[in-house]
Amino acid sequence: MSSYSHYITAGVATAGVLGGAYCAYRLYERTSKVKIPENWTQVGTLKDLYIYPIKSCGAVQVDKAECSLLGLKDGWLRDRFLMIVDNQNNFITARAYPELLLIQPSVKGSVLTLNRANMEPISVNLAEVVSLQKPQTATVWGVTVPVFDCGWSVSEWLSRLIDQSTTNFRLVYYAAQSSRDLRVKSINPIFKFGKDDTGALPDEVPFNLINEASVDDLNTRLEETQVSSRVFRPNFVLSGGKPYDEDNWKFVKIGDNVFEIIKPCTRCIMTTIDPETGIRYPKTEPLETLKTYRQLEDPAARKTAGSSPRMGLQMALRSEPGTLISLNDPIYVA
Repeated sequence: MSSYSHYITAGVATAGVLGGAYCAYRLYERTSKVKIPENWTQVGTLKDLYIYPIKSCGAVQVDKAECSLLGLKDGWLRDRFLMIVDNQNNFITARAYPELLLIQPSVKGSVLTLNRANMEPISVNLAEVVSLQKPQTATVWGVTVPVFDCGWSVSEWLSRLIDQSTTNFRLVYYAAQSSRDLRVKSINPIFKFGKDDTGALPDEVPFNLINEASVDDLNTRLEETQVSSRVFRPNFVLSGGKPYDEDNWKFVKIGDNVFEIIKPCTRCIMTTIDPETGIRYPKTEPLETLKTYRQLEDPAARKTAGSSPRMGLQMALRSEPGTLISLNDPIYVA
């Protein structure tokens, strides 16, 4: 059996876990349009694995996780399944509120706990939120998404932190098991987004990889500061690669998980904030240095990205969901 046929067959076999025949059909529909490579070249190993439960907040570093169509998961710990919204139900990010980066989430069972220096921890039971709340709507990048409200206690905690109010901000949980609307495709028309490729609440796609060697090269060009891979908020950190070799890849395989590269990750002002302190780096670095040598070359892509430089890869799952990914897994490319 070819690798191509294997992924279709395995996907159908796991359909019960995903919710029945509909999910099996969607998986078949997706993989039948993508030819999975049969020849791979190892380029390194998986050094770090991160899940970001709340959009724009701190990362949870894990040793292993499950790959789902909507991103990494480990039980109730799911990547970018929560976000903070204002009193108009519009999402907010650390671009405007850098203090969000210093909120450290953790998940034990179904209980999400938020920690922040000089504040008491606050916890919310996500299982109770999902079972007791009715879906509402919120907006992320102009797209309306269904969400569950996580309650007044965590709302008051966040509001005190952000603007010293009591009700201006709320925490919401994604209330669907399918990817959000594909409007991102119209923003980036030259890139091939599939129907299941936008995930829950990430900016564009559910999986992001950064090449540690590319970050090391960037640091040789920076004069006043040094940055870590965490600045780029990746899910996967590749160790052992060559700088910027990722520009030439179409597919990535980590362990048994196959990902298609949808687009290069174009970078914004978020990269200019130190994730450890929430303080902006001097002279809008490393963004300004990246702009000098990491511009998109395709003219059509430049029309949508402008001067935003590339660093890292935006990827979507092309193998069957439900397979684990672990630290030190070999990373292959095609």
